[in-house]
Amino acid sequence: MKSFFGFIILIISFLGANLPEIRKDYIAASDAKETAEKLCLALKSITKESEPILIAYKGAAATLKAKHSKGIKLKKDFFKEGVEYLEYSVEKAPKNIEIRCIRLSVQEHSPKILKYKKNIEEDKQFLMNNFNSTKDKAVQKFVKDYVLQSSIFDAAEKKLF
Repeated sequence: MKSFFGFIILIISFLGANLPEIRKDYIAASDAKETAEKLCLALKSITKESEPILIAYKGAAATLKAKHSKGIKLKKDFFKEGVEYLEYSVEKAPKNIEIRCIRLSVQEHSPKILKYKKNIEEDKQFLMNNFNSTKDKAVQKFVKDYVLQSSIFDAAEKKLF
């Protein structure tokens, strides 16, 4: 009986990794602690053996959890964990525009003191060079929505999206 419930929980956790829902929650999680926690919970079962895009969202979710946490040590630990997952996902899928957009968004909004800003220009250029080759409309919308609200892109660059 115990293993049956364990199996049900495992199934629910995989169903929790619904990419459209994760995208929506990622956007909202920046401003809402509850949504950040929901996102972390939905991605709890994701490991480095999972799909790179899910690994990227798990990393980004951890950085958002750091933002909403209290205490410097806790913030630092969550952020460090998030960056590790995020960089691993980029390593596994360096040509994935959504992963590069996620990393860019994390780097853009990370505090300067954390020194996690080294790939901003690289990822920005990657998005500009590869946006039109993306066929997935949901990914295009995600990237475009990010670019249009970002302070990294100037008005002329935003017109490319």
